[in-house]
Amino acid sequence: MRKVTLIPGDGIGPEISKSVTDIFEAAGVEVEFEIENAGEKVYNETGELIPESLYKSIEKNKVALKGPITTPIGKGFRSINVYLRKKYDLYSNIRPIKTLPGIKTRYENIDLVIFRENTEGLYIGEEKFENEEQTSAIAIKRITKKGSFRIIKAAFEYAKANNLNKVTVVHKANILKITDGLFLDTAREIAKDYPGITVEEVIIDNMCMQLVMNPEKYQVIVTMNLYGDILSDLCAGLVGGLGLAPGANIGEDIAVFEAVHGSAPDIAGQNKANPLALLFTSIDMLKYLKENEKAEQIEKAVLRVLENGEVLTADLGGSATTEELTAEIIKNL
Repeated sequence: MRKVTLIPGDGIGPEISKSVTDIFEAAGVEVEFEIENAGEKVYNETGELIPESLYKSIEKNKVALKGPITTPIGKGFRSINVYLRKKYDLYSNIRPIKTLPGIKTRYENIDLVIFRENTEGLYIGEEKFENEEQTSAIAIKRITKKGSFRIIKAAFEYAKANNLNKVTVVHKANILKITDGLFLDTAREIAKDYPGITVEEVIIDNMCMQLVMNPEKYQVIVTMNLYGDILSDLCAGLVGGLGLAPGANIGEDIAVFEAVHGSAPDIAGQNKANPLALLFTSIDMLKYLKENEKAEQIEKAVLRVLENGEVLTADLGGSATTEELTAEIIKNL
């Protein structure tokens, strides 16, 4: 039995986490969840945003599944999500984007994955005022050869492993010639080792337009931190929104899988939340753990429910509760 740290989170987090654990139990998944929490609720109870017991659990189990967390404004860390990524050097943020049956969107046949560098760029948070009057401010954007190499390498390896023949590198090296230039040069070096894969270089603003016009053209996209954050949410919108978007933060030996949507405190405790983003995330976690058979079993059950379109939560156009949707997925296992 494989142990995994489960961080239910805040707001709707506990409800959608229960949905996942109920489905895992019904499917007979060989995973034992070790529950440790973080965020606003924990802070209000203990004065700590992230308790020491959570760190120990992640370091012991090496894999965590995380619900949405509220970071209290003006207290502690800038973002708990960012803090965990930095602490465990989870350099690879992987966001699969796929058209789903039964979900009404403007597009069909989207099947791509975004590899976003997770530890560098403007997200290092180094800012300062340039003058005493505080009328001019600057932010540092840090790009390193090491950081660029490992995220780009991961993207190419993913393409190779999944028999994909194109990797799109997104940048703004026409203007940011040193930072984005370093990232782009690194991509060109790595590409030489993958002769069977076509490399496409696209400037970030053009990339946004292309994704809105022709999203089905793309397979693997790799880019820096801020661009990846923007493109991930843009692409989630193409297939139905953040309520359907899985996410993974992967380092050398630790991985944190997370639903990327917010904690939705306005509907917390009302049995209304859509658990699918966290469930799709948990399916990706099972694939990471090489539990492919169980991952496929759960995924097929979810897709059947979406295709039938009879039991859906309000955000998907239905009127089902969280528990009703969960029960319907279990029925389709």
